[in-house]
Amino acid sequence: QVQLVESGGGLVQAGGSLRLTCAASRRTFSGYTVGWFRQAPGKEREFVAGITWNGGTLYADSVNDRFTISRARAENMVDLQMNRLKPGDTAAYYCAVRSGPNSVDWTRYDDWGQGTQVTVSS
Repeated sequence: QVQLVESGGGLVQAGGSLRLTCAASRRTFSGYTVGWFRQAPGKEREFVAGITWNGGTLYADSVNDRFTISRARAENMVDLQMNRLKPGDTAAYYCAVRSGPNSVDWTRYDDWGQGTQVTVSS
């Protein structure tokens, strides 16, 4: 089991940026795919972005040209850089891990963090 902690959420105006970080309790994410998901009140959890252990990335169409997922900073960290934020991006954001390729299906992920809230005002 991998313990995950998300950080970096907050309140930002539309058009602004935030960087979310997912930190793992283990020394490295090697061998794991890390995914970011979000869930707004009354809506289903949805895939945002994912990165495999060897750097392969996948993005939801809604964020493809605005968000960037990266594991460059540290072996046990994955960042989600979010630019040009919109009110529709408002949600609780969660990171999760699985030992397989990228997947948009949240049920295929094994361990989850507690989430961090992102609120984008208009």
